Amino acid sequence: MPVYTRHNEVLVLDSKPSEVDAHYFNVVQIALKRMGEQIRFRIPTLIHLDLIIQEDAWIVVDRVLHDMPVACWTEFQIEGRDNLHEPISCEVCIFHFAARTILKITLDAIEDSLRESFAESNNDVDAKVVPLKQDE
Repeated sequence: MPVYTRHNEVLVLDSKPSEVDAHYFNVVQIALKRMGEQIRFRIPTLIHLDLIIQEDAWIVVDRVLHDMPVACWTEFQIEGRDNLHEPISCEVCIFHFAARTILKITLDAIEDSLRESFAESNNDVDAKVVPLKQDE
């Protein structure tokens, strides 16, 4: 799947500084390490919207409108991050007049969908405990 870049090419209606709760950000980071550099899935309850997750942006796109961006989180401030529990500062870009209404739904979908993917992938692999080597 080619890397999505239209969120950098389309006119932004509004952008504002924001924060992402650490648990959303941490789940995404784990998913990117396990599943690849770009993840795409449908957002439940939002019939024709998908979410594309990349290292530097999380983009809501409208499948019906040829993946036109609706909203995105970008500019994550992770440099010098020394904790896993505090929110991450970022920029939210709005490309559609009603995009603000779906931001929370999208964040909840990130967590639910990715955790479900983790559970499915863990069922495919037999977990084994490796004994620690003891000095004799």
